[in-house]
Amino acid sequence: MNRLVLASLVASLLVPTLAHARKAPLADDHDRRPPPPITANDERPLVQVALLLDTSGSMQGLIEQTKAQLWQIVNELATARRDGKPPRVQVALYEYGKDSLPREAGFLRRIVPLTEDLDRVSAELTKLTTNGGDEYCGRAIHVATHELSWSKDPRALKMIFIAGNEPFTQGPVKYEAAVKAALGKGITVNTIHCGDEHQGVAGMWKRAATLGDGRFAVIDHNARVAAVVTPHDAELERLGRELNGTYLGYGRGGAEKKARQAELDEAASGAMGNAGVARAAAKASTLYKNDDWDVVDAVKAGKDVLSFEDAELPAELRGKSKEEKRKEVEGLATERSALQGKIAELESRRRAFVANEAKKRPAAAAPAPAAAGDAMVDAIREQGKAKGFAF
Repeated sequence: MNRLVLASLVASLLVPTLAHARKAPLADDHDRRPPPPITANDERPLVQVALLLDTSGSMQGLIEQTKAQLWQIVNELATARRDGKPPRVQVALYEYGKDSLPREAGFLRRIVPLTEDLDRVSAELTKLTTNGGDEYCGRAIHVATHELSWSKDPRALKMIFIAGNEPFTQGPVKYEAAVKAALGKGITVNTIHCGDEHQGVAGMWKRAATLGDGRFAVIDHNARVAAVVTPHDAELERLGRELNGTYLGYGRGGAEKKARQAELDEAASGAMGNAGVARAAAKASTLYKNDDWDVVDAVKAGKDVLSFEDAELPAELRGKSKEEKRKEVEGLATERSALQGKIAELESRRRAFVANEAKKRPAAAAPAPAAAGDAMVDAIREQGKAKGFAF
């Protein structure tokens, strides 16, 4: 076979694959609706983060670290301010690199589109499992870049975090082209290599981050997330659970999502690190909003849920006049605000305790191995400051 014929054959095989790469993978993705647009009266700066996690056989540690540190990442973003305003945060979640994912989709699955429903992201993280497979980093970045509803606002902070351990060069989509396309949309590409730094460099993880104007991090994905126990932890978790009593699920799925809230509290409490404490603090922040299922948040967002039929409302509001419903919701809102204030105060004390303990450590003490969430927080701070955020 001469070279011309061989080249034509290869091209004919690759074109359908690349064409498919431009399409959104449909597997296991029941919500393809874009996130709600920013309204005229919502002038908060926007932060969008896509997490692309390798779920091949050796990556269970990566999943555990990300589950444990999700709320730490949220809390870091909650402290950010630009022009005195807290951000609006959307998170997307993908998995790639395991055999149980469709080959025709490049062993890639979008689990959650860009969303402000952080409990949904957390719940899906708890379900992730691993098995062997092929890790196509270029394709994962390409799909996330083209199918997610990224903002066109040049001041928005838009970030991709891709974590894994196999060479970045695998798959039909060239990683260089995928990374450059992301950067062309103002999306910074950060890479987290799970393993040896030399292998990460040789496997092009560092070069991909350089091309994407992002950070290259190396982590021990099997390390346990470090935890600093403080006198405030138990009370923070208790108050976080008490907050749940101020939520009222409405509409289809409202009761299930309220139950999910408590289940995620228990899951975080049992996770490594300070996940339970971090979740409690996050639930008191401006980023934790559930107006799609909670009556109190919905009313605060301007939704006229109190006019819904009784069948769409929680038992606590059924059979009451609209005025009675309003007073009930106002009472819960006041109670929630008071609890959130107590949590914020305790979290401030906790941070001060942790900082003081850090000063007591010998200067030569080796830092704990960096985990996935630590790498993400470092990148968020650096790239957020470049977009005008103060932390």
